[in-house]
This record gives sequence, C-alpha cells and structure tokens, in this order.
Amino acid sequence: MSITPRDRVLAAMKMESQDRPPAAIFTQSATLSQMEACGAAWPEAHKDAQLMAKLGAAQADYDGFECVRAPFCLTAETERLGATVLVDKRDANPMVKKHPFTFDPMEGNYDDPAAVLMSPEEFVQGGRPAEAIKAMGLLKKSHGENYAVVAGNTGPFTLCGNLVSAENIVFGMMMDPDQVDKWVSAVNPIVKAYTKALHDAGADVVQCSEPSASVDMLAPDMFDVASGKFVRESLAPSADKYTVLHICGDTTQILQHMVDTKVTGISIEEKVDSYKAVELVGGKTVLVGNVGSVRPLFQGTPAEVVEGAKRSVDAGFNVISSGCGIAVATPDENMKAFSKAVKGE
Repeated sequence: MSITPRDRVLAAMKMESQDRPPAAIFTQSATLSQMEACGAAWPEAHKDAQLMAKLGAAQADYDGFECVRAPFCLTAETERLGATVLVDKRDANPMVKKHPFTFDPMEGNYDDPAAVLMSPEEFVQGGRPAEAIKAMGLLKKSHGENYAVVAGNTGPFTLCGNLVSAENIVFGMMMDPDQVDKWVSAVNPIVKAYTKALHDAGADVVQCSEPSASVDMLAPDMFDVASGKFVRESLAPSADKYTVLHICGDTTQILQHMVDTKVTGISIEEKVDSYKAVELVGGKTVLVGNVGSVRPLFQGTPAEVVEGAKRSVDAGFNVISSGCGIAVATPDENMKAFSKAVKGE
C-alpha cells in the first residue's frame, strides 16, 4: 500500500518513524508563479473562499509539496475586528493601515476590550475569517483524501498588537502588564473559536503565527505571561486535530517555553541552528522548519535550496518547511528544488 502525502504529514504530526520527513509548507505558501499557474491570485484570493482554496492547493499541485495551506496573511482577523487593512496588491501582503482601538501605556489611556470587541461567535460568521473557514471545507473536499489540510491564523499577543499597535502592546508589558493581560485575555477566546472553526471545517493542522512574541520583541522571561499561557488554551490540540506554533527570529532561548504550550509542534526559522533545535527539544515536540525563506529560498540558487533542505532533514526535523512565510516572488525553480530534495527525486 502506497503512502500518500497526507499519510506522511499526519505520521509526522504523531512523531512516527518514517523513511523520510514530508516536504510541506506550513507557513504562507503562495507565490507569483503559483498564481499564474492556477489562475487564482492576490488580492482576490485573500477575500474569496474559492480562489483562496485554489491558490492554497498550488504548493501541492504545481510545486510538489505534501500539504495544502491557506489563508496567506496575518491581517484577516485584524480586519474583521475593525482595523483598516489594505488588501490591494498581487505581489505584496495586506498591510494594517490604522489600528482601531486605544492602548496607550504612556498616558494610561485604554479602551475596554469587553466593550469594543465582538463575540467569538460573531467573529467566525463574517469577513475574511469566514472565507478562510469555507476554504478549509473546499480544500478538504478537493485535496483532503491525499493531502493534509493546513490552516493559518494569528496568535493572541500578535493579534492584540495588530489592534492597538505592536509597539504599544510591547511597551505595555513593561509599563502596565495588567492591561496587556486584560486585552490578551479578551482576544484569546476569539483565537480559540477561530482555531476550532478552521479544524471543524476541514483543517487537519492549524499553524498559528505569533511573531510579536519573538525574542526580538519580548524578553524571553516574558513569553509565558504575554503569550504562552494563552496559546496553551487557544491552540490546544485534540484527537486527530493538530496545532503548530510559529514564532519568527532566533527562538533558541524560548524553544522549551514553546514546547511547554503543549501544541503539537513548533515552527522555527533558520536563525535557530537546526542541530541545536533537535538537541534541545527534538522528541519533545514536532519540529517544523527550518529552510530559510529569504536565503536560500528567495535569494539563493536551487543548489543552495537543496543544501538547506537536506540540512533540516539531516538534523532530524519532523516536517521540512520554510523557516518563515514564503516570499511571494520566490522563484519557481527554488520551490521545486526544495520539494524534490526532501523527497529524493
């Protein structure tokens, strides 16, 4: 009996022994070449479930990877909750242009999240999050027999930063941590509800990006208070439903903290040495990564991509993925070299 790409990814999520790990992009996976090939492109594919599913399947259909994945940015939840977001470019991610709520630790001026945030139940019923939920069902129907379906969403601390500005929320951790806790506590049920809705609609894995909790933004000893304790609740995996926490930058100092959130796996960048990561937390969690999305994938040669992919394989990562979101202009030949290198083709 042949092993399908879906079998291989799900076995990896259970840390089962295999002849090789899967090549599967769990972070943002869309490229301009994929858009051209499949006929679904940004900005429309950010907003329409049919186009979102079509582009989300392109990494498997055209580049040989072993999962399908959507949506493609960290602004859908932010927009749904009232932010002004520009979703207008084919070759660049949407951008938050105006934060909707007040959180000013310098002046001690704060909106009450209970008064300004919609309920989790209302949140999942509209806007781009609702389209992403629909897209999971479409991907499950079109590709779910042979491919694992991966959904992406935004972590609670990062989502708060998108709503009130990342600078304010980080300053708040130093100047008024009780207000930060109040806000993240209010946002977290929305993240939990969205994670559950994505799973219920057909996602096998929800990969949650929490870049504002990186050590570039917070001291390592702040991670648990700012993000970890919340992620532990909103990303709790269940039977046959898996979760992966992605944090950007050099997360070596917080790898164990990420493991302690009890998510199924952690997704890390190439800034973390592959072998060191396996030494520190290998076997404790599913390791996803860590081929550089800028170099070698975007700026490097196919030969450099092959070298990077094989390094992650040799180190012992469970899922070979990009270290962070794929740059939309990543060359097609580099994407194909990546998947082929891991699969030994």
